[in-house]
Amino acid sequence: MSFLRSLLFNILFYSSLPFISCIIILAYPFISAKKLSKIASVWIITVLYLLKIICGLAWEVHGEENIPDHPVILVANHQGQWESLYLQTVIHPISSIIKQELLLIPFFGWALAFMSPIPINRKNKLQSLKKVINQANARIKANFSVLIFPEGTRIKPNRGIAPFGNSCGLLAAKNNIPILPICHNSGKYWKNKQFIKHPGNIAVTIGPLFRGSDPKKLTEEVRLWMNDEYKKMN
Repeated sequence: MSFLRSLLFNILFYSSLPFISCIIILAYPFISAKKLSKIASVWIITVLYLLKIICGLAWEVHGEENIPDHPVILVANHQGQWESLYLQTVIHPISSIIKQELLLIPFFGWALAFMSPIPINRKNKLQSLKKVINQANARIKANFSVLIFPEGTRIKPNRGIAPFGNSCGLLAAKNNIPILPICHNSGKYWKNKQFIKHPGNIAVTIGPLFRGSDPKKLTEEVRLWMNDEYKKMN
């Protein structure tokens, strides 16, 4: 039954990707990237509710009162595809740091490029990091929040929280804005690169805002909070 439910969801999900991508591409000349992100957010919320209805995979969020009405560095652990979708709906407008290969995907990548992402070249990390920092600074000045997965890659749920890179602390300290951390355990149910979506209830905790002028100390404070929260979920 899980196979059939996952098959139906995947058909609806992947068949809707070209549709929403074309809408964004056609709308781009007429509306801003900020409004395009809201259009994408409506599609994402629809997808997540389809996942809940078809596959029985729900989510429960704690700490929504911590979401501010100003730009933040949005930081989350990374386990799979679910949070890549969900996090786009948390705060608007938002610019995500993504691997640049995603922009090459027909339709989807073209639409993604219109929503002010920050692409990173993982083959030349040092040079790319400088470029990412500069682009992220520009997005923040334009009143965008910036989404970062500081672990740098997807981590299996049984490995907990991996070490963080310092980019989130650097951006927060340099721009004098807080970090908003989000911890979840989505990988228990929608495993990375796995076809089957298992029924269950994803736990999501939105933490308090973290501020500081020391990038390394700030990053470590956020990582320790996330590590403690993740242990509570598992």
